[in-house]
This record gives sequence, C-alpha cells and structure tokens, in this order.
Amino acid sequence: MVVIGGGLGGLSTGCYAQMNGYRTTIVEMHELPGGCCTSWDRGDFTFDCCVSWLLGSGPGSEMHRIWLELGALQGKQMRHFDVFNIVRGRDGRSVRFYSDPDTLQAHLLDLAPQDARPIRQFCAGLRAFRSLLARYPFLKPVGLMGTVERWRMLASFLPYLNVVRRSLTTLMTDFSARFTDPLLREAFNFILYEKHPAFPVLPFYFQLASHANRSAGVPEGGSLGLARSVERRFRALGGEIRYNAKVVEILVEDDRARGVRLSDGREIRADITVSACDGHTTLMELLKGRYLTPAYRDLYTRTIDEPGMLFPGYVTVFLGLRRPFPEGDPCTTHLLDAADAAPLRGIRHPSLNVQFRARHYPELAPPGSDIVYASYFCDIAPWRAVSTGSEHGSRVRRGEEIHTLPVRRGRAYQTAKRQVRDAVVDLLDRRFSGLRDEIAVWDVSTPLTQVRYTGNYDGTVLGWQPFVAGGETVEKEIKRHGPALPGLRDFYLSGVWATTGGLIRAATAGRHVLQFICRDDGRPFTATVDESAPPPTHVLTRVGPPAKTARPGP
Repeated sequence: MVVIGGGLGGLSTGCYAQMNGYRTTIVEMHELPGGCCTSWDRGDFTFDCCVSWLLGSGPGSEMHRIWLELGALQGKQMRHFDVFNIVRGRDGRSVRFYSDPDTLQAHLLDLAPQDARPIRQFCAGLRAFRSLLARYPFLKPVGLMGTVERWRMLASFLPYLNVVRRSLTTLMTDFSARFTDPLLREAFNFILYEKHPAFPVLPFYFQLASHANRSAGVPEGGSLGLARSVERRFRALGGEIRYNAKVVEILVEDDRARGVRLSDGREIRADITVSACDGHTTLMELLKGRYLTPAYRDLYTRTIDEPGMLFPGYVTVFLGLRRPFPEGDPCTTHLLDAADAAPLRGIRHPSLNVQFRARHYPELAPPGSDIVYASYFCDIAPWRAVSTGSEHGSRVRRGEEIHTLPVRRGRAYQTAKRQVRDAVVDLLDRRFSGLRDEIAVWDVSTPLTQVRYTGNYDGTVLGWQPFVAGGETVEKEIKRHGPALPGLRDFYLSGVWATTGGLIRAATAGRHVLQFICRDDGRPFTATVDESAPPPTHVLTRVGPPAKTARPGP
C-alpha cells in the first residue's frame, strides 16, 4: 500500500494498514509529519499553530481508544482548563464559558438573570450530551454495520432523541437570538473561538460536553509532538515514510490504481493506493478528473468555490514574550469594533481569538517567558491580491528536491503581514500594558502559508464544512460508495477530505478506510492499543476566581 500525505489522516491510515498486514509506504511532500498539525521554531520559542483542544484526549468515548491505538497520547500529560473559552465584549464585559453545565448556569444567571429560560435550556442540553458522548460511534463506519448493530446503536440514542433533534435543527445564530442580554446574544456564537454561522447547536454541545468530561484537553508536546508520536507508532509497526516526496500522478492501469509517480520521475508501485492529501489535488490533478461520480464532479468543480462550503483559512500572529503575563487567560475571543477589525486583512467576522499559549504548552517557551497566539478566520483572496510569484514551488537543495521552502511573495505582501502584526500588538498592548515592549520574536502566517506547507485548497485547514451542502454531499457519497470511486479499483480516500471535522475525524478516517479495505480483501480487521508507554495522565487548571455552582434547574 502507498499512502499519499503524512498528515494525521495519512499517518493513521498507515498505522491501521500495518496492524492489518499491509506493507505500507507514506509519501509526504514536507520534511515533517503532521500536515496542518505542526509547529515551528523562532529563536528559543516554538510557535504551535494547531491543537487548542483535542477531542478524545480523555477516557469515556470511542474517540479515546483511537488515539491510544495510534500511540498519540501515551506517556504524556493531558492539560485541561475549567473554562473552555472567554468571550470579551466591546464594552469590557466578559462571559466565561465553563464547560461544566452547573458552573456555567450559575455564571450565566449572574450575568443575565432575565435570560434564565434559555440559559437553563442550554445547560440542560449540555448535561444530556455529557452522558451521550459514550454512545457516539467512532470505531466502525455506519456503512459497515450490520442490521443488528445499527438497531443497537439507534436504540442507545433513544433516551437522547429529543435533545439531539432540537440541537441539530436549531442554528446557534437562532438560539442565541433568544437572549435579551446583548453580550450573551453575541457571545454564544463565539463559544468555539470563531463564529460558525452554519453550525447548529449540536457541535457546541459536543465540544463543551467533551471538555467537561476531560476529553478535550491539549497534549504535552503540542501539535508536532502529537504527529511525531503517531509517526513513531507507524515506524514501530514496520511502516516506511518518505519525506520531500511530492506525488504528481496516481498511476492507473486497466481501471486499477497501481501506485504513484513522484515529481522527480520515480514511481512507487503498489497494490492499493490511498490518498490522504488535499481532495481537489487528488481528484482533479493526480487523477485528472477521471472516475468522478456526478456528485463529486459538482463538488470539486462548482461547490468548492461557493462561499461557506469549506472551512476558511486562518491568519495567525505569534508573539514570543520575554516575560509572562499572568493576567492573560489561556483563551479569550475579543469582539472587535470596526476600527480594530479594519486593519486585519481578510477578516470574516469582527473577532480575534487570543491565547497565552505557554499556559497550554509551557515546554514550548523558555522559562519565565510566554507566547501569544492570536488568530482569526480569513479569506484567501485579499492575501492573493497583494502576493506576487508562485504560491508554492520546488527547488533542489543539496541535491534533494524540497517542496515547502519559503517563496517570495513581494513587498506588498510583507507589508500587509506587518500591518496585521502591528494592529494585533496595538490591541493587546491596550489590554495588557507593556506587552509591546516585551516582544522578543514574532511571526505571521496566512492562508497562503497553509497552501505552501500543505497544498490545501485556498488554505483551508479542515476541508469541507459540516451542516452545509458540500459537507453533506461528501457524507452521502461516502455512505453510498464507501471511501472509494466507482470504476477505479484499489483506490481509496482518507483524511479530512473524506469526512467533515477536525483531527479526531482525520484519525478516525484512517481506521474506517482500513475496515473497507479489509472487507474488500476478504480479511478480518484488527486494531490494538499501543502498550509501549504508560497511559496519559491528566491535570486540571482553574481559570480565574473560584466559580459558583448551580443546582440543575427545570
């Protein structure tokens, strides 16, 4: 088997392939594993641009077993906060979104007692989801479940049918409109750091419930450390990974995938080919648009360019600070007025998520220092407008072809990055006096940075958005055909482009695709937990002053 892409989806696919007896090679165009799950060094600081929470980081759901099978968490400390996010309004008032429903209810009632009814409704749903999480199926794709398994799964959901139905059919924008307090009315839309206008209430429940169950923390070592752990598991299982290896074509003979051709002309022949890289690149370039169902063709020629179908990219500003700022909370979304939002090129919604990242990952900053990680959802077009030259390119360095080296984008692009940095620093210096003078190093990444590092279409981090036409079509095609293309044998799709969601979905896709491959090969699927290191440990950090706890109300 050859797997295209060494992100979490590709690494997961490789691990499960090795567990099931396939001799597997992963080819990755970067020199590092992880794809979007990465970090980089600036001076003595490590700027981590991915994991702010990891679904499945603690026990109590099938998500956790997947990470243990991949060796992602063993021997590490999982760090949790009692507050998932703080939303700070333009008037200086703040909402602390505690994930514990009783604590959250008490806090919200203190802020807006006149909104008791929607507050109690939301927290009641959150309580239900805390127990519902254990019943969510992640280990086996629904398409491979037998009739009895499906009925058993559906029966386990029956006690929660009403809360699932209501939370799935009510947009958060509509639910939040029930609040009379203006801050709550806006803040609820930013629980998940940025605004997701197409999201119903369900993913907000899912995230907060996971966080309350200590299953959405951050792993010691950060994002690249997580990817390195899965890479080690893959190698320990006997797999091979080739870096600086860019695939330019999927080899097809007699309607059967036979491997890949690399940019240097080399071929890697294989009985089975799995693509876990950018979906548009896979289907429209590597396969040249062949073997697409009408739904896939429409997705990748029309829908993909419609507004809101893909997760947007990010602009991220990193600041390495010479000293800590203890008044800085781990995670706060600042709602911005028009003047503060205007300099932030490409911003989708007037908000800025600010994390004092050393609270999450103290090992990534020198002792006695801190890291600011400030980000916002961003469209790529305004950055393309000021960029010149190639968006990504390959060059030979010391006799080896390298595909992710920096590219020259021109003076206007660099000026735009500095303008964003200055605007973020101005905003933070007003909030945290003296911060400007403590900046030792900085960096800014844009959606074009994402394109260069991963090749993802328009710099998206997570591919197709759920709850909209694009993501729903992907899910329907996977249910109808599995992670395959009708008419092309021995080829499969994996990773985030074969599903909707974040890292746990990418990891789950690897497990699922191997179950389809094993079915097609007529062999039983097997998976084992990595027992080479002890289970993860967990630590909880309180954010701010002690919180009240309310008894559940009607």
